[in-house]
Amino acid sequence: MRLPGTLRLVAAKLLVTALTIVGAVTGVFLLLQFVPGDLATVVLGTRATPELRAAFAEQMGLDQPVWMQLWMFLTGMLQGDFGTDVISGRPILDLILEVLPFTLALAFSSLALGLVVGISLGVLAASRPGSLVDRGLGFVSIAFVTLPSFVISIVLLLVFSLSLNWLPVSGVGEPGDLSDQLLHLILPTTALALGWIGYVARIMRASLLEVLSEPHIRTMRAYGVSERRIIWRYAMRPALIPLVAILGIGLGDLISAAIFAEIIFSRPGLGNLIYKAASVRNYPIVQAGTVVVVLFYILANTSSDLLASVLDPRIKANRAAAP
Repeated sequence: MRLPGTLRLVAAKLLVTALTIVGAVTGVFLLLQFVPGDLATVVLGTRATPELRAAFAEQMGLDQPVWMQLWMFLTGMLQGDFGTDVISGRPILDLILEVLPFTLALAFSSLALGLVVGISLGVLAASRPGSLVDRGLGFVSIAFVTLPSFVISIVLLLVFSLSLNWLPVSGVGEPGDLSDQLLHLILPTTALALGWIGYVARIMRASLLEVLSEPHIRTMRAYGVSERRIIWRYAMRPALIPLVAILGIGLGDLISAAIFAEIIFSRPGLGNLIYKAASVRNYPIVQAGTVVVVLFYILANTSSDLLASVLDPRIKANRAAAP
């Protein structure tokens, strides 16, 4: 029985999601097997007896073959059990849920800032093609894209925190004080958003120029419709479609790039949690954190894909007609 186009699209997305998660977890798990050191040394210390090490390995399942350890982790993950942190003794899922809101707040605020400023710069450049403004914005956009976020983070920290003392150096602010939390969010958000601003501006400029060159736009100009009305009323929606299609990738990149900002600005977050766990060979947290990052990456891509279908019905029609 042939499924409708929408159901086939959903089924394909679910299959890709499952395969991606399994592939990511497997890849990280196998890579960690080649990292020098072992978890028993981290927990028990270098002076632990062989008997104590053997007992610990048996308790954690480290005495099992690699494929069996991977299978145990995958089956536990499907049941919502990421295991227990051997250092703190707390469930790993609880540790992740504690820091995840900080990472999401940083990623979404950076995405929002990048979209607002990037779209504005792209529209400004496209409305004056070939002008000095267009060339200047092009240079600035490329500079933003090429600068690594960790370099921008260090520069912003040195200038606005240490030299000018305008903004806080580190942390997330006082609990319950929204204004203080927003103040602590300015520098890391800006550091992550600058590269995204340049990328969005270039895509928006190219897409808007393509739309403005279409025949129906030229017809509107011939009838005396103002350029401002043409851009904001008729050209913006189709010009946004290529941008919407890459929003998921952008959000996934921002979540993964947040690790540098969280370390430099001493912010709690998922990236900082994974980094600290990897530095002490705490493999279960690294694996669980990677799964969460992959999940959000996939969900963001799926959401942007569906949103692009809403903005452009031709995408949905093509998929529905696909064999």
